[in-house]
Amino acid sequence: MERRRSFPDVLVGGIFVLIGGAFAVGSLSYELGTPLRMGPGYFPLLVGAILAALGLGIVLKGLVAGEVVSFGTVPWRAVGVIVLALLFFGFTVRRLGFVPTSAVTALLTTFASTRVRPLMAVAVAAGLTLASTLIFVVALQLRIPLFGPWLPF
Repeated sequence: MERRRSFPDVLVGGIFVLIGGAFAVGSLSYELGTPLRMGPGYFPLLVGAILAALGLGIVLKGLVAGEVVSFGTVPWRAVGVIVLALLFFGFTVRRLGFVPTSAVTALLTTFASTRVRPLMAVAVAAGLTLASTLIFVVALQLRIPLFGPWLPF
């Protein structure tokens, strides 16, 4: 019986292990707290450990029961638009505010697909903006201004 190794699985799993490990190690410089009173380092440690464990599972799967997978063409348009949207959010959230920045970011990410129609893109952006505002600003009470100083209101 021939064992096949899946290079993409091993590569992606290794990347997950590296990123998860970096988050876990980085979180150790913050106070961890307890499960009932979590400190600022608790959640990154937990997420990093879970990501590293999942990555290790993917690596093992790729080494033991891999499938031969050929890479297709890279969707450069989607990669570029999503990177642009993330950079836009990071650079403007404090100055434009959470609501307009989230709306523009969600709208930009919908343009990563060539199959999304403009009306659907606006509906998705509105829904994601509303949901993220309710989750992060209302429920989690993050201190991010809804509208920033760059806007006249």
